[in-house]
Amino acid sequence: ITVSGGEPLLQIDFLLDLFKKAKAKGIHTTIDTAGGPFTREEPFFSKFQELMQYTDLLLVDIKHIDEKSHKELTGKTNKNILDMIRFLSDIKKPVWIRHVVVPGITFDQTELYRLGQFIASLNNVKALDVLPYHDMGKTKYEKLGIDYVLKDTLPLEKSQALAARRLILSAIRETRASSHPRK
Repeated sequence: ITVSGGEPLLQIDFLLDLFKKAKAKGIHTTIDTAGGPFTREEPFFSKFQELMQYTDLLLVDIKHIDEKSHKELTGKTNKNILDMIRFLSDIKKPVWIRHVVVPGITFDQTELYRLGQFIASLNNVKALDVLPYHDMGKTKYEKLGIDYVLKDTLPLEKSQALAARRLILSAIRETRASSHPRK
């Protein structure tokens, strides 16, 4: 079972109940999250820790590694999101990191390298998905009468997303190599 959203962690009580029942039947459980609701404050943190006992995998979006840029992009800080990812690393809960590369926003060599450095500090990353931005949601926003902030942003070419992925992987390799020098 993969639970996505919206944001599934906003429904943590339901999620906990569902995953307990799923695990009792031997079903693999995955949460697809941006991590926004994560906090170490109670009662959320205790529920989250319990939920992790019934969760096999998390698909976690990192929208931007830079806090200021993340806040400009989403209206919120990324401190709690990165904290959640570090916590998941500490408890060795498997994650797939996903990052959408948006021209003019996240398609930046310095920030992609920083993202790779952050990922290199984790010990639980099972996969990295680097996805090219597309504008398929534009029409939906227009029909709903909602301003589409990225309306003037062109979709990213797949080759550019692949180049971004190579840069992130290079940063991961270099960071790990420099923290574990050969003798």
